[in-house]
Amino acid sequence: MSKTSRSVPPRAPTLEDVARAAGLSSMTVSRALNTPQLVRPKTVEKVIAAVKATGYIPNALAGGLASRRSKLIAVVVPQINNNMFVDTIQAISDELAVRGYHMLLCVAGYTQQTEADLVAALLSRRPDGIVLTGIHHSTDLKKVLLNANVPVVEIWDLTPTPLDMLVGFSHEKVGQATAEYLLRKGYRRPGLLWTVDKRAAQRKAGLREVLERNGISEPGSVDVALPARFTSGRQGLAQLLEQGDFDVIVCSSDTLAQGAIIEAQSRGLQVPRDLAVIGFGDLDFAAGNQPAITTVSVDRQIIGQRAATMLADRIEGSEVDAPIVDIGFHFVERESA
Repeated sequence: MSKTSRSVPPRAPTLEDVARAAGLSSMTVSRALNTPQLVRPKTVEKVIAAVKATGYIPNALAGGLASRRSKLIAVVVPQINNNMFVDTIQAISDELAVRGYHMLLCVAGYTQQTEADLVAALLSRRPDGIVLTGIHHSTDLKKVLLNANVPVVEIWDLTPTPLDMLVGFSHEKVGQATAEYLLRKGYRRPGLLWTVDKRAAQRKAGLREVLERNGISEPGSVDVALPARFTSGRQGLAQLLEQGDFDVIVCSSDTLAQGAIIEAQSRGLQVPRDLAVIGFGDLDFAAGNQPAITTVSVDRQIIGQRAATMLADRIEGSEVDAPIVDIGFHFVERESA
């Protein structure tokens, strides 16, 4: 086939094409798309009809240059296959949509360098704000965000010195509350089934602190690779039971707790008579499990709603009264412990 006979890819519709289809000037079309509140409703309807007819895709970045807004919020989470974050992500998306923003979801894993590289790439897209998971970030990331001067909300953790704004809770206090529960219930031989991320490590440190103060200095422990999975709970309990005899297994997530319960039952152990099990997160299956899982409940939706609201308020020039929000947590006693 000769060069002249090759088909030419269709040209993407332009703003001028929309203007011709609507019978309006390009300036009027631009105003109708970028500031519809300043244009007559009938004119806006005509422009929208022309956009649909031509297949024109507005350049959100170019259109936002005058207002310096992209209407994009970047949300960075370590995983999307972790049920712990799903409700928070959905709440952020829903709340942002109400405020006229779009969520750009990104997965950074659990390494600080990957998170820093990802955020640097995101900033080239000029997001109006960023949501980061946790408070442990690299120095490079902190410098990049400082130079970018973009509003940031950190979620799922707590510190008196956030990068900008924060919505979360104290993982250390969760661990302490869990240990205090064990002591009240009379458990003295705990085993720990734990993932290796920093927030889980904070919970473990708080739990160990209280246990050691009360004479339990060496609880058995098995570390589990991320992400936490049902099978990891089963395998982890099997490894723990090789270490010794326990009266309670404390897990860093409900997913691990569910796996541990099934493994215990497969070995003829009754939960909680022979072995109690405690989780974390109060995931949707925890209450319906057999037995129902004793756990720590955190309002994952509120974290997302508050984070999105704080960002949108800051972007739109409203004052954020409380840049640090501690949503707290509560212990849920059920059948497994």
